Amino acid sequence: MTPSRPYIMRALYEWIVDNNCTPYLLVDASIRGVEVPEQYVKDGQIVLNISPSAVVELNMANDVVTFNGRFGGVATDIMVPVSAVIGIYARENGQGMVFEAEQPPEDPDDDPKPPSPADKPQSRGEGRPSLKIVK
Repeated sequence: MTPSRPYIMRALYEWIVDNNCTPYLLVDASIRGVEVPEQYVKDGQIVLNISPSAVVELNMANDVVTFNGRFGGVATDIMVPVSAVIGIYARENGQGMVFEAEQPPEDPDDDPKPPSPADKPQSRGEGRPSLKIVK
């Protein structure tokens, strides 16, 4: 299945805007592919105002968030891979969501390990689905 993060981000963005609040993105600026003004990065992170009145051409795709925003009065194209988004929240009340760090994709050259008996889902009955907590 595709990652749920971009879908959740879009839903939270719409919810925040519908409630007349200002959506902010918290971004890990150290992730490869992040294109933001470096002078506004603090401690490896940047907070971006993505409200409709602050940005032009906001596109929250499944892999990247792009828009044009003003920094110090200068129009700047911004690109943030979805994997670099730490959270999205409303400026006014802090409501929103912080995402868990994504695991880097596995190297396809690595030999996959055979599944151990502990990896098998436990079934409680023939044909019944079961859930397993994965951390």
